[in-house]
Amino acid sequence: MKALWDEFNQLGTEMIVTKAGRRMFPTFQVKIFGMDPMADYMLLMDFVPVDDKRYRYAFHSSSWLVAGKADPATPGRVHYHPDSPAKGAQWMKQIVSFDKLKLTNNLLDDNGHIILNSMHRYQPRFHVVYVDPRKDSEKYAEENFKTFVFEETRFTAVTAYQNHRITQLKIASNPFAKGFRDCDPEDWPRNHRPGALPLMSAFARSRNPVSSPAHQNGTEKDAAESRREYEREAAGGTALHAEAAHQQLMSQEKITEHQPMAVGPQDP
Repeated sequence: MKALWDEFNQLGTEMIVTKAGRRMFPTFQVKIFGMDPMADYMLLMDFVPVDDKRYRYAFHSSSWLVAGKADPATPGRVHYHPDSPAKGAQWMKQIVSFDKLKLTNNLLDDNGHIILNSMHRYQPRFHVVYVDPRKDSEKYAEENFKTFVFEETRFTAVTAYQNHRITQLKIASNPFAKGFRDCDPEDWPRNHRPGALPLMSAFARSRNPVSSPAHQNGTEKDAAESRREYEREAAGGTALHAEAAHQQLMSQEKITEHQPMAVGPQDP
């Protein structure tokens, strides 16, 4: 998965945001080491602006240009992995996938999705929180979590793909795009052809999503249900509206060293 993220990053990754919420592709996946196997941990993500600018895509030069100052900040939210909390042994035994996370541009969203401004750049951040069993654990709050940032996962939020090369790469690498890969580009629906507007919406899943044993032992029924969920853009998900938690994470400027571990994006 890291190689795929790198490939998108070289082109300038774009992620679709919709009113109903859209899953990320590529999916954010990590492999974790160094946890206490018997201790409990919570895994979560948030998204922070890369800068204070708004962008537009220049088709004549195939590049992003600054269009002005950023729009007012969206409500801060964090997304908890649905298996949280869990023992360190569970987190370390397999790839951890945030394949339920959804992005929206709806400022009034009440489904707990991550709210982003279209045409703005964002950096996903991954946080590991140690569930401290001590009664006075609040005293150690700043020591009990660690933040990881992978620069290759930054992206521009869009409501329709701007760079046709991003469209082509998503079609080529996303399992739900098989119907587009099996036909000639000239046979694609007009608004799905590279360079047409609006371009094809983002696909939501990775090639090898791993978030639970159920995904690993996926049946045809599971795959069909996942496809139906994608197609109807179900409003479900596991993101939680936690402004207080987000503010605490935003105030953490440096990675703490309380819990030794190594985390990295999944390699194919």
